[in-house]
Amino acid sequence: MIDVKLYDNVLLRDGSKASVIEVFDDSYIVDIDVGGDYDTRTINKTDVVKVLS
Repeated sequence: MIDVKLYDNVLLRDGSKASVIEVFDDSYIVDIDVGGDYDTRTINKTDVVKVLS
């Protein structure tokens, strides 16, 4: 399992980049970068491919 922490920048399975703003047992709330704007979503932990920073 990937070790994701609060405020990490992550790469998602669909290729988008996001910032983790909340961490739960089986999910995260993230701000997804959509062309200079952000879309806040709840995602499953399995949607994260890797931690970018």
